Amino acid sequence: MSATTAARPAGAAPAGGTSPARHLAVVAGVVVALLGLVALVVAPRLSAVLTGEEYAVRVAPLDPIDPFRGAYVQLDYPDLRLDRDLPGPDEDGSSDVFVPLVDEDGDGVWAGGAATRERPEAPYLRCTDRSYDVDCGIESFFADQDEALRLEEGLRSGTATAVLKVDDDGNAVVASVTLD
Repeated sequence: MSATTAARPAGAAPAGGTSPARHLAVVAGVVVALLGLVALVVAPRLSAVLTGEEYAVRVAPLDPIDPFRGAYVQLDYPDLRLDRDLPGPDEDGSSDVFVPLVDEDGDGVWAGGAATRERPEAPYLRCTDRSYDVDCGIESFFADQDEALRLEEGLRSGTATAVLKVDDDGNAVVASVTLD
């Protein structure tokens, strides 16, 4: 045993290297940072799933299958007025657009009121104005391939209703789609 090895305390890094404890701390820090980023990305949708109220809205189909994303039904919401009456961007450059939900006929099927940049009374959808369209996070409904094709065929020949779960901040997810 050399004098250099004997003088080094147990667990200390060899000359010119990093200790295993420091390496583990760096890896743990990176993992925690990545988990934090994932939490930030899924927080709005997770909030809608866990705390959202349900609202039924009419839907129409757009496109059934994407080879990269799997089987899904691309939905259109004719009663949400997402492309009409859209106000210009506000002073702070925010891309948020709010669409109030109203039950006009009292039949339990909700429609969208006039889009606004001001947060309305609940319930409402928080959407993002991407200059070429408005994204509310409810445009796709994923299902297994057989279910997606059944829904697409049913939507083309009839009408359907989507049940949205909307939280208090306007974040929404599609909970289910039923054929009428």
